[in-house]
Amino acid sequence: MSVGLIALLDDIAALAKVAAASLDDIAGQAAKAGAKAAGVVIDDAAVTPRYVTGFSAARELPIIGKIALGSLKNKLLILLPAALILSLVAPQAITPLLMIGGLYLCYEGVEKVYALVLPHAAHAHESALETTSLDAKSVEDEKVAGAIKTDFILSAEIMAITLAAVPSGSMFTQALILAVVGLGITVLVYGGVALIVKADDLGLMLARVQTASAMGAFLRAIGKGLVTGMPYFLKVLGIVGTAAMIWVGGGIIVHGLEAYGIGGPAHLIHDAGEATAHAIPVLASVLRWIVEAAGAGIVGIVAGLIAIPVAGYAVSPLWRYLKSLLPRRRKEALADGKK
Repeated sequence: MSVGLIALLDDIAALAKVAAASLDDIAGQAAKAGAKAAGVVIDDAAVTPRYVTGFSAARELPIIGKIALGSLKNKLLILLPAALILSLVAPQAITPLLMIGGLYLCYEGVEKVYALVLPHAAHAHESALETTSLDAKSVEDEKVAGAIKTDFILSAEIMAITLAAVPSGSMFTQALILAVVGLGITVLVYGGVALIVKADDLGLMLARVQTASAMGAFLRAIGKGLVTGMPYFLKVLGIVGTAAMIWVGGGIIVHGLEAYGIGGPAHLIHDAGEATAHAIPVLASVLRWIVEAAGAGIVGIVAGLIAIPVAGYAVSPLWRYLKSLLPRRRKEALADGKK
């Protein structure tokens, strides 16, 4: 009996080692896949703070919480199963779907620039469109809905990059890695965003430190710097966020075109980046990234400029027409039911 028990414990220990190794492997693969999606993660972090500007300090964290919850739902309940299903039954559909998402990012980003350059025309364009959320109760609902919609596109890119970086294996392993990456990135992005938007409150608290010591003076100086500098930092971050939407969307479109054999834009952007890196080798990596991001941004601007009139004169009227059919169908159904 004792020998059997020892053998059983030995088997359990062996299984535990295998399970631990599997978990380590999943954690390692998730870390590698998440690192490959780092560029989109940074863009996501840059985009989000602009959705809480203009609200009272008391509403900032609740709004970020709503967006973070929506982001988790995007990743875990919609994108994760959709990515796994599409990779199995229709892998060819992933690229065009991502390109549509990229086009939406270009449209959103260029629309913000359009509003700065031609505010009256942009206001007329916005008035002609349907609201972001059909059942929005307030401006806050509109902002949250818009942020979650933008997050959906960025999250789709993150999940696609993650799935491409995961070695072929069991669906359970792939799903677990996608879930780990999705959860980790959401916590990282929205935790960072929460720290950014509340930094001015922290600065105000530090500026009120009453200690007369050198440390107290140092903390007060940091607090005053945060209070003074954060509004400017948030403005810069808003600009970066808008630019990020354009260059990420443009990059998605460029890579999608390349997948369909239209590699001219991708090759041109790559060659321009390489030429710049060779010309100034001291800052080769940084300059290569800047040039390639600028190239993707140009593509994104062109795509966004095309998308704005298409949205105003085709998509929105079609959407309104389809919506107008819904009550009619309901009435017809009720009439048929009475008969």
